[in-house]
Amino acid sequence: MEGPGASFRVVADHARAVTFLLGDGVFPSNEGRGYVLRRILRRAVRHAWLLGRREPTLAPLTGLVIDLMQDAYPELGRKREEIRKWTETEEVRFLETIEGGLGRLDELFATGVTVIPGDEAFRLYDTYGFPIDLTQLIAAERGIGVDLAGFETALAEQRDRSRAARRGSAGGPLSGPAIRSSKIKWNIVRRGKQKFVGYDTIRADTEPLAFRQDAGRVDLVLHQNPFYAESGGQVSDVGVVRGAGWTLPIDAVRRDERGVVVSGPMPESFDPTPVEAEVAAARRRNIERNHSATHLVHAALRRRLGTHVRQQGSLVDADRLRFDFSHHGPIEADTLELIERDVNEAIWENHQVSTREMPYPDALALGAMAFFADKYGDLVRVVQMGDSIELCGGTHVATTGVLGLFRFSGQGGVAAGVRRIEAVTGPGAYAALDAIDARLRQASDLLRTQPEHMARRIEQLLQERDKLESRVQEMLKGGAGDGPSGQELTVRDVAVTIGETSAENRDEIGQLADQFRSGRTNAALVLFGTSGRGALHVALTDDLVRRGLKAGDLVNRIAAVSGGRGGGRPTFASGSAGDPALLPAAREAAPRLIEEWLASA
Repeated sequence: MEGPGASFRVVADHARAVTFLLGDGVFPSNEGRGYVLRRILRRAVRHAWLLGRREPTLAPLTGLVIDLMQDAYPELGRKREEIRKWTETEEVRFLETIEGGLGRLDELFATGVTVIPGDEAFRLYDTYGFPIDLTQLIAAERGIGVDLAGFETALAEQRDRSRAARRGSAGGPLSGPAIRSSKIKWNIVRRGKQKFVGYDTIRADTEPLAFRQDAGRVDLVLHQNPFYAESGGQVSDVGVVRGAGWTLPIDAVRRDERGVVVSGPMPESFDPTPVEAEVAAARRRNIERNHSATHLVHAALRRRLGTHVRQQGSLVDADRLRFDFSHHGPIEADTLELIERDVNEAIWENHQVSTREMPYPDALALGAMAFFADKYGDLVRVVQMGDSIELCGGTHVATTGVLGLFRFSGQGGVAAGVRRIEAVTGPGAYAALDAIDARLRQASDLLRTQPEHMARRIEQLLQERDKLESRVQEMLKGGAGDGPSGQELTVRDVAVTIGETSAENRDEIGQLADQFRSGRTNAALVLFGTSGRGALHVALTDDLVRRGLKAGDLVNRIAAVSGGRGGGRPTFASGSAGDPALLPAAREAAPRLIEEWLASA
């Protein structure tokens, strides 16, 4: 390994590279240019670690880079804080795992291996965030190789598991019956090229171009096809195809080498005559609402959070939408509220949703959002609604007003630097609000007030609670007439409070006992009641109970002096006096009895 001078040069060089990549709109991810950036960052963090740094190092260095370069590159100055935040977030994440990863590498080196197994290299990547080239670099410094083929195999297996999990969790037609193997022979009905008509209509009178049958199912390739096949996050359509005397429910739509293939259970009779193909209308409308909402959300996120926000994935189905985007941390509640309002205002503006095809360079000149990871043809489809302009092949509403209402339903993290929001629109948003209203009515019934008066009722209850807690505190301190008064002593390292109370209400005494136990350890409370025939109460903290001590045992030892007895829970027990006149003697004997009780434990 080279000396510290090399590490200083790596950190300086990588700080510059990170600054310019972030300034150019590249953000850390696990693919493409984002992955290159992440590898550069983590290699620099490792060299800073070798120099003894255990805190973010590149983040402050990006500021120095900007100071030196912003005259020539003013965009860096405008993005100073954004660059610092992204860098610091990435550094902190890697610093949380680098020690464990380096420790694991040291364990492997100690075994005398000459090649790091592929599964271990993958574990370093998957668990500790070590890019494979970083593992190779560290291993090479020890003259050790890495099983790259084994690493790629483990990585491919994980990707297969992830894809299977996504397919299984998506629901609806995404997890419906699959199109059969291509080995099953297609029956050609007529020659022709399929045309997708689903942008303009959900119903088409058409003819099958080809069909195949197997295992009680039929696959069809329609000449004019209104069914959308899953793409770009939008789920597949469902619907029905009707022929002469037969009906085929469509529950799976997939792309095939012949085009879009629709599939359903074999009807009792089937012949490839001219058909009527119809998409399930209500479901398609809800999918379109949610898809258009993702465009409005994307624009609002960039407006409120910054232009570093870029779509990283989405799911659009009939019930909800899910949108993943690049961002360095959770969205504050007040900011999320502003974003939700922005989307609803765009809905209420009822913007026309326009779609047009144009050459890719013209779309970029128009300001359309394009994504580095996507590949585009010479001709692209541009969808515009208000200030949102994106390249998109999905189906959309005609005007934004059709969405009706938009509500966020959750947010969370997906990966380092990638956030996820979930939301509902139209009927889904109405159902969400209706559910909230039902819970409010239920709560107001429990509080015995009207929903509009709930806040005031809760304030009253909180005030009553505060008064009760204050009363209990006074009782504990002996400041109230019915609170405990007396002595505090230490018996065998246990803090013992022996006092008196005039309270007779068992619930009130129970509250007093709970208040005493709250926040305390290794403590016991012994209360002598001074009202009526007299009583005795004992409370123990949880740690004493875990040692095998029980409040009922102590109650019985002390109550026996007056000829009484008692019982209760391990943490709280009460007893009565057989002869009230003997209670003073019981109190006088209490310290000795507590000592004997603890000694016998």
